[in-house]
Amino acid sequence: MYTLGIDIGSTTSKCVILQDGEKLVAKSLQLGGLGTEGPADALTQLWHDSGLHREEMARVIVTGYGRNKFEGADGEVSELTCHALGGRFVFPDLRTVIDIGGQDAKIISLTPDGRMSNFIMNDKCAAGTGRFLEVMANILRLDIDDLGAIAAQSDTPAAISSTCTVFAESEVISQLANGTKRPDLVAGICQSVATRVASLARRAGIVERVCMSGGVARNEAVRHYMAQALDTEISYDPLAQYFGAIGAALYARKQIKK
Repeated sequence: MYTLGIDIGSTTSKCVILQDGEKLVAKSLQLGGLGTEGPADALTQLWHDSGLHREEMARVIVTGYGRNKFEGADGEVSELTCHALGGRFVFPDLRTVIDIGGQDAKIISLTPDGRMSNFIMNDKCAAGTGRFLEVMANILRLDIDDLGAIAAQSDTPAAISSTCTVFAESEVISQLANGTKRPDLVAGICQSVATRVASLARRAGIVERVCMSGGVARNEAVRHYMAQALDTEISYDPLAQYFGAIGAALYARKQIKK
């Protein structure tokens, strides 16, 4: 039996097909989230890659920033629930999820048996989100996917003191004009994101095992500085960006079993 999970974020759309709630059969990701062709493109890619069709899905659940606007699913569920389920799918002993998406950051605390016990969200400020990294990458004329590797070349991360994205933008431009090395600036930017989200995580309470989910989880520098700020190991899996979609597919399976 196949179930499909769709995660429509603010900047990307992800799809995952699970078989019997255990085997990942296919996945797809497309740039473009709510209000774009991203969800449709991700589904087109998924059907092409898997050789499966919508009619073969026992249940389809949608989650994420754009879940309320999507038509064609059998139901919807909060991304908090889905990232918790998706994280536990990969890390069965997971207790804390740090999800940094394009527009917000969420800390999800789990009980030993995987139920959500607490969460804290920051969706009021771009600092500490993927959007902050995107803005800074544009200023430096870099690909956002290269930030982690460039930051690794730094010996002394630049101090980014501004807590506002607009002011931080001016600060980065000023430091660049004053001769600060680009790798040091990138490292400082990644450290800034990690520091802000770590502060949020400490408010929620950190219990190991801890993992990161969402697109920013792919940035090795943010993971490094996050581990440093929280003084704990941050688990990572290449499927981190798909945790929401995996969780939606798992939720679909649970509904069928009920």
